[in-house]
Amino acid sequence: MSAEHTVESLTFKTEVQQLLHILSHSLYKEREIFLRELISNASDALHRLQFEMLTNREVHDPDAELAIHVDVDEEAKTLTISDSGIGMTHEELVENLGTIAHSGALAFLKTLEEGQRPDDIIGQFGVGFYAVFMVADEVRVTTRSYRPDAQAWTWTSRGDSAYTITPAEKETRGTVVEVQLKEDAAEFASPWRIKQIIKQHSDYVAFPIYVDDEVVNQQQALWQRSPSEITDEEYDDFYRQLTLDFEQPLLHLHIVADVPVDIHSILYVPRGTGHNVLAPKTDYGLKLYSRKVLIQEHNKDMLPEYLRFIEGVVDSADIPLNVARETVQSNRAVGHIKKALRGRIIKALKELGAEKPEDYAIFWESFGIFIKEGVTTDFGGRDDLLPLLRYKTSQSEGRWISLETYVGRMSEEQTALYYILGDSEAAVDSSPHLDAFRARGLEVLYMTDPLDALVIQSLREYQGKPFKNVDDPELELPPLEKPEESPEETTSDEALSELIVRFRNVLGDRVSQVRESQVLQDSPCRLVSAASGPENDMQRVRKWLERDYEVPVKILELNRRHPLIHNLAQLIARRPEDPLINPTIEQLFENLLLLDGLHPDPVRMVPRIQTLLTEAVSKAL
Repeated sequence: MSAEHTVESLTFKTEVQQLLHILSHSLYKEREIFLRELISNASDALHRLQFEMLTNREVHDPDAELAIHVDVDEEAKTLTISDSGIGMTHEELVENLGTIAHSGALAFLKTLEEGQRPDDIIGQFGVGFYAVFMVADEVRVTTRSYRPDAQAWTWTSRGDSAYTITPAEKETRGTVVEVQLKEDAAEFASPWRIKQIIKQHSDYVAFPIYVDDEVVNQQQALWQRSPSEITDEEYDDFYRQLTLDFEQPLLHLHIVADVPVDIHSILYVPRGTGHNVLAPKTDYGLKLYSRKVLIQEHNKDMLPEYLRFIEGVVDSADIPLNVARETVQSNRAVGHIKKALRGRIIKALKELGAEKPEDYAIFWESFGIFIKEGVTTDFGGRDDLLPLLRYKTSQSEGRWISLETYVGRMSEEQTALYYILGDSEAAVDSSPHLDAFRARGLEVLYMTDPLDALVIQSLREYQGKPFKNVDDPELELPPLEKPEESPEETTSDEALSELIVRFRNVLGDRVSQVRESQVLQDSPCRLVSAASGPENDMQRVRKWLERDYEVPVKILELNRRHPLIHNLAQLIARRPEDPLINPTIEQLFENLLLLDGLHPDPVRMVPRIQTLLTEAVSKAL
């Protein structure tokens, strides 16, 4: 059968049909992003062709200019975007335009499942080629692969459930996208409007973009220009084009060096994780160039793993153009570049923390977990990262402070850095462990991230002073003057002994010991670890990681001066069979597990709490 008369009718994948329906019916006010997406695709095709020409001499039409052309016909309401890039075969057409795998559309669809309106979020995602159907009645894509003997093909769709592929006549290499605009999208047939969009969204594309035979984009790689010539607005525009994140980055770094290796790099710290939080970012990494030629889209070797939140580009003439992933890892220049980039990033973050603490707080809340990861994994560079750590404390009034600030506020008598582990700031702030520290004016670091336990295991000390858990059984604190006690408010020795026995009988082997507390002030009781050391700190990590997690057996301490303990002891002495006694003991114990972040199933407390409330209300009537 002659290829000239072959017409294939194919059906889009289900998720593509869903996306096309949304886009074709969208009232999104910034539909101009479709042009950004098409130009981005054309640029990618040119980069791929450029790389192919370095390693493959068999390229069709090798002398063609690497460029993008945008042509408009105002009368016919058509827009045509063409490139001289790598082109596509029949199979690649089906793969790239018939499925959702090669765009940000899947992340876009996931947000719809969470109930967000399409018009509010289209601009936040690179929805790829399909964005064209916001403005198109029909789209024709004619393409010819770079391979010398390749057949050209035309792909056609009206944005419904199907598309066709037919053989085509095309002498030149590359892809042509012809868009028949909707009536309400006639503005995109205006050369002035097209130039405006390109300047806004695609100004730094590395290839010339022609509109009416005029190059309209800057084209010069921003990172190759002198930093003194570039405005903050230009840096921000480049960030938006690079990441599709429309929030302003927290900071940018422009690094230029020629010794010991050539480096031209622009790096960004995002304002938050919003640009990728809905789609786990497995394709992180810097864009790697060699002499302005893109050789890797997502290079993961130029920065340590824990700095993977950094966005940007790095260009070096000392990296060979035909480098492979394995070659990058072993290239000597890469080691120098990685060290230089890491050093500049850490220095910039330190300066941000010192000069703009509010911005640094935004950074820490979004990316602090990565810095903690670095502390636990980068043994050789750990000391560089310690100034970046931030914690809230019992005295910081909800603000983040550094370890250096904490140490600077310590009294001469304080010999350790005190910390408490828990599930949340509210939980640790209510912890009975803090009684003794508040009474003595001692500040306690709040560690509410599961990774904090690993950080402590990695450090053990800071500036020569050890870290001490507030529930350490061997903890020694300065003495306090004992308050004057009245017999009516303090549990007698005899009553306390009976109460301790009752707690032991009710709790059994869930506690290793029940004893009087020597430090509690305002809380009725607390749980103390049976032993000090790393094993104690790792309990919370095990709770997160182990399915068969078992609550650790601890020491229960009672505050004989607390009204609840005093009254409970009185109740046992007068009515030892009262039905409220045992549930109250159980509840006190599980309250402590909850505050310490160790309770395996807090929901199971609800029936007991309801029982206690019922009894309390009935007795109040």
